[in-house]
Amino acid sequence: MRSDLTGRTAVITGGSRGIGRAAAIMLAQAGARVFTGDLHPRDENGELFGSLGITELTCDVRRESDVRQLVERALPANGGLHVLVSNAGISMAGQVPDLAAKDWDDCFDTNLRAAFLLSKYGIPHLRAGGGGSVVFVSSNAGLLPRAHDPAYSTSKAALVALARSLALCHAADRIRFNSVCPGPVSETGLIDDAVLAAADPKAAAEAFIEASPLARALGRMITPEEVAAAILYLASDTAALVTGTALRIDGGKSLGVPPASE
Repeated sequence: MRSDLTGRTAVITGGSRGIGRAAAIMLAQAGARVFTGDLHPRDENGELFGSLGITELTCDVRRESDVRQLVERALPANGGLHVLVSNAGISMAGQVPDLAAKDWDDCFDTNLRAAFLLSKYGIPHLRAGGGGSVVFVSSNAGLLPRAHDPAYSTSKAALVALARSLALCHAADRIRFNSVCPGPVSETGLIDDAVLAAADPKAAAEAFIEASPLARALGRMITPEEVAAAILYLASDTAALVTGTALRIDGGKSLGVPPASE
């Protein structure tokens, strides 16, 4: 299996729920020793994570010391580091004149600075081991701007740009950098919180589905496992010559204006 990650160590931020949790499980099932860092580890992950050898740690990705410690904790497992997945993120709706500077900083610290920190402390170990793979979880909002959340959209676009730049910087080190750009994904904090906060949660969920033409045709949102499968692909030797890409997993949402529903 070219997607076999046996003998490799992976670090995933935001790994306690949603896309990060699905990626942790999938990479572990492929043989990787997985370390996840999350601001709010979940007790309910204990039994499954334990059976798969996943180590779940508390990590505030906005804090440099926490990210450094997460990377260092992963090092003794197999004598090296091979995969980094920067997944932790928050949403930030609102127009720029209405946002506090702290809102902007919180969004960029969580969505962008965290990826910088994970890369900063992870790259030397990937390089020492002869290469590796880094995946940033961006968004379809990072490919096309959105009118209701310019801070979030800009932070996610910057992630795509950072992956492209680092892909150039570290190709000689055999370190690959890619991003995945999901549309609305079910069973994630961002979507679940938005649906629950809506005056009509059912209508809000349907609106997310309607926004993507393929999601509309299938009658469902993207699943965390579908995004995790893309992360596994990018982390594996199957993608050995894939770097600097932004893989869209958005049901066609970023293609343009879809035809009207019949």
